[in-house]
Amino acid sequence: MKFVSDIRLLLIGLWLGAAVFFIAVAQSAFSVLPQRELAGAVVNRTLAVLNYSGLAIGVLLILTSWIVRKEVSRFWIWIERFLLLVLVAACAVGQFVIGLWLAMIKAQIGKPIDEAAADDPLRIQFDNLHEWSVWILFAGMIAALLAFFIVTNRKFDKAKPASPLGDFDFQKEFKI
Repeated sequence: MKFVSDIRLLLIGLWLGAAVFFIAVAQSAFSVLPQRELAGAVVNRTLAVLNYSGLAIGVLLILTSWIVRKEVSRFWIWIERFLLLVLVAACAVGQFVIGLWLAMIKAQIGKPIDEAAADDPLRIQFDNLHEWSVWILFAGMIAALLAFFIVTNRKFDKAKPASPLGDFDFQKEFKI
């Protein structure tokens, strides 16, 4: 059972690491590539990989959450499942809703985004959707991080920890 939990932690950690790395890739692409349009293409492709992997890992983790011991608190299992569902929803919304809207707006503009006027309604809508995309990814990352801590703090050992005082019971010894 601990082995399954370790694999689950590895998967959550891999996705979280990829999400943090994506932030660095996005910033680097826009600072290094000569055209912002090229940087946007790199970021869009990398974000798609991140979102699809988040969907796959999230669904797999939700399915494996049903393999639990009876000693594990049902409350924390359901909190973990909810957080993983938030991760899956964030990746799905980011990829299939916001990503498609951004692509449609970009196609309607018909030229690189930076060439559109700042007060162009399509440019404003693009910028707003981009902001939503950032917040959705951030929500997925926070949910994954919280799920990581829940799985990490799960107890697998039924053995009672040894007390430095042995079996001394203060309640029985000092009746007030």
